[in-house]
Amino acid sequence: MSQEIPVQNVEKSFSPALRASDADRDRVTELLRAAVADGRLDLAEFDERLDAALSARTIDALAPLVTDLIPVPGGLGGPAVRAEPAAGLLTIKERHGTVRRDGRWTLPRRLALRTAWCEVLLDLTSAVHSTPELVIELRVSGGDVELVLAPGMVVDANELSVRHGTLAISGDTGGKAPERLRIRLTGRMRHGRLGVRWQAPQP
Repeated sequence: MSQEIPVQNVEKSFSPALRASDADRDRVTELLRAAVADGRLDLAEFDERLDAALSARTIDALAPLVTDLIPVPGGLGGPAVRAEPAAGLLTIKERHGTVRRDGRWTLPRRLALRTAWCEVLLDLTSAVHSTPELVIELRVSGGDVELVLAPGMVVDANELSVRHGTLAISGDTGGKAPERLRIRLTGRMRHGRLGVRWQAPQP
């Protein structure tokens, strides 16, 4: 069943010059993903609109990206459009520093990575997860991001836009363990490197 999220009357809900927040951009991104899932946008349109959404600075720039998708009352940011519960979303923000998550930490449903010229290590090998999919949405400028995965974790990077950067996914997935966690990479990376590798299975 497709998810219907109100998007019209945006102009009535906000001043056009109002600056867009990360939450505003995240809501538009979810609308675009829902539109792809039920066939209202093709992948080329999705990529174009996603790139525009992630770089939008104002509500006025976000509104045209979704106003033709679902004509239901409410409006972008209105009461019918709700962010995910805090427990389902983890946002990591850092500039010119180091980010490290490893050991036994709890994975959210969505992880938003907002970094600029940072060294980032996300080690999921001992992480605890309660859902079959983890969405990592990147808005990364410069620096290195490294994902360390356990056997049975699968990566889908089809929704990730990389420009002037490098995406390196190891060909060795660490054995033939059954799939236990799908990691979906979305968003964009500019002038950086994203590496994905699997930890060797324990003997």
